[in-house]
Amino acid sequence: MKRCVPVRKVILFLLLFTFHFSPFAEAKVYIDISSPAVRKVPIAISEFTGSQGKEVSEVIRDDLDFTGVFLCLDKNIFIEAPSQPFNQKNWSAIGADVVVKGEVTTTERELSARISLFDVAEGKEIFRKEYQTEASLLRPLAHTIANDIYKQITGENGIFRTRIVFVERKGGEDGLFLSDWDGKRVNSLGIKGNLILSPHWSRDGSKLLYSSERYRQWGIYLLNFKKMTETKVFSSKGTNIAGDFSPNADEVMFSSSVAGAPNLYVYGIASSKLSRLTTSRGIDVSPSLSPDGSQICFVSDRDGSPQLFIMSRNGYNIRRLTFSGSYNTSPSWSPKGDRIVFSGRQGNRNQIFIIGPDGSGLTQLTSRGNNEDPSFSPDGRYIVFSSDRDGERAVYIMRSTGDAQKRISPRGVKSFGPRWSPN
Repeated sequence: MKRCVPVRKVILFLLLFTFHFSPFAEAKVYIDISSPAVRKVPIAISEFTGSQGKEVSEVIRDDLDFTGVFLCLDKNIFIEAPSQPFNQKNWSAIGADVVVKGEVTTTERELSARISLFDVAEGKEIFRKEYQTEASLLRPLAHTIANDIYKQITGENGIFRTRIVFVERKGGEDGLFLSDWDGKRVNSLGIKGNLILSPHWSRDGSKLLYSSERYRQWGIYLLNFKKMTETKVFSSKGTNIAGDFSPNADEVMFSSSVAGAPNLYVYGIASSKLSRLTTSRGIDVSPSLSPDGSQICFVSDRDGSPQLFIMSRNGYNIRRLTFSGSYNTSPSWSPKGDRIVFSGRQGNRNQIFIIGPDGSGLTQLTSRGNNEDPSFSPDGRYIVFSSDRDGERAVYIMRSTGDAQKRISPRGVKSFGPRWSPN
């Protein structure tokens, strides 16, 4: 069964990153962010000229500062005014390695920016780019500039144009919402239900899989952004909780109690073939597929308490992953497949942990409130999760080290189940 969903806001949201720009300059990598002893790059982001220049430069500064890769210098110590041409001495005197300068021009319909990046040690411009977009898309423009600066300095892709999907609960009804990576520009997807749980992205970011309780029945649903349609993939008596997509999104995994106790199933979208993966007498839930599609991490209480297990994609070779804690749940793989993030009970509260797929490197990342629903950013350097540390359940982000934890969802509403987009 398919139904169309409200498309106007969603299409605008998904097509916002349409910019015209000059060719990318040849990149020189200034920092190896994979090094454990990496030094932060002192960067000076001069306030851009133009009526909206300050706002654009502040978004860029917030983006780069959160990464932990850059040391954003206080603009109060800047010697050189934004309108002055770059002078190497003005910036070496305050300890800057890199300087960003720019100008923003606006018309009723268009927003344009011209950005330059300077290497202070070499005293030269190393990057110049022009951008043009619709006047209403200031923040996407700024995020695009931040991505390009990040790429120029690190050689890696930034995450500033990615999105986060989450569930928002108002008046006893759940809805799916999308926001920028930093929680700004929140948009409803037009999907509502008595209860909505476990949204998951397809690998190409074109689809969402989630569970919804409607008319007293749990169903697995798929939202296709390209067609702007919602399809009920599977429903039955009992509970049906969404898990994950296969790499090419032709199959979905979920937990269902259709045959009694909740077990794991895989369902072919085109073939409508339902295959059972586990036959435990206990509860098996929350299947998460590894990036290469070969392994599934899931939660089971087959040994007494909910713990993480790993098995082959065909359901064989099951092994227990976690042995610490009495209640571990919500596993999610890192993009490289070298780590798994999950929520585990510590004392009387749930905290976020990371562990290697071989059981090594168990690390606790949070300590305040109850923390759940973790997932990695597409570069694996950041994690989104939900927490009630401020008295209401809300969406937070942090670095994968546990540093720089901050709330990004609106106040006054209950938000949970966040998932970081793959692109």
